[in-house]
Amino acid sequence: MSDDDTSKKIIVFGAGGRVGRAAVAEAVARGHRVTAVVRDPARHPDLERAGVTVARGDATDPESVAGLAAGHDAAVHASVRLDVPSEDYFTATAKALTAGLTAAGVGRLLTLGIATTLEDAAGVRLMDAPDFPAQWRAFARGHVVEFELLTATAGPELDWLMVVPPLDLSAEAEPAGGYRTAVGTVVEGPGRIAHADLALALLDEIERPRHSRVQLAVAAP
Repeated sequence: MSDDDTSKKIIVFGAGGRVGRAAVAEAVARGHRVTAVVRDPARHPDLERAGVTVARGDATDPESVAGLAAGHDAAVHASVRLDVPSEDYFTATAKALTAGLTAAGVGRLLTLGIATTLEDAAGVRLMDAPDFPAQWRAFARGHVVEFELLTATAGPELDWLMVVPPLDLSAEAEPAGGYRTAVGTVVEGPGRIAHADLALALLDEIERPRHSRVQLAVAAP
């Protein structure tokens, strides 16, 4: 993709993590311009490359989001804080991203979910199974609250999608160059995907949006 009217400006929150880095790499490979947002740019000098601007930012601060996102076409939210309760963190990011991206005029948001919030073939969420570990359920609740807040508060000007990888999101998995999808439910078959293939799904949904306001589960082909 050349730097013409098909090239987009994409902002990636949490660009220092594995998913964020994969999204940045895939976006640049497709000819898009990327703002890679991290909490401390000094810790991520390797993110600097042609087509990428590294910026300090806070996905829980609507003013930070709005200021950084102005002029961008789409946003990816791949940030996480393990030192903050999950529900608190994803409540804050959902509110800040909704307000900040709307104020900045960004029309598309892709946020990362977690597979335990998906339903199985029987229509039961994985996190609601009786033997599901309580500490994992607490973390999953953060993504449930995020989804609920986006559903309730994002206006029609912000077209959002929660992209949900399987339980085995592996840095070691060999990229397959594709993926399978399901809406709201676990993808049948092997529950694994490489970071690079997850990035394919993210960028495909930015370039050619096909899903909106749902949980889109993705898995290796």
